[in-house]
Amino acid sequence: MAIETPSGSIRPAKIEEEMRASYLDYAMSVIVARALPDIRDGLKPVQRRILYAMSELGLRPGSRYKK
Repeated sequence: MAIETPSGSIRPAKIEEEMRASYLDYAMSVIVARALPDIRDGLKPVQRRILYAMSELGLRPGSRYKK
């Protein structure tokens, strides 16, 4: 039984079922987006950000030590 409102309808749902489904969706998106390496270069997003920042700062294998 849905409740009609001016902006749409509201359907009642059990909080336990909704939380279980929402958490599973969130967990899977985190695993896919952050924890698994990308197929193109084998890097995780955080590793790619670190390498990009090091490149922008000029931190390369042949560069001199800077204190």
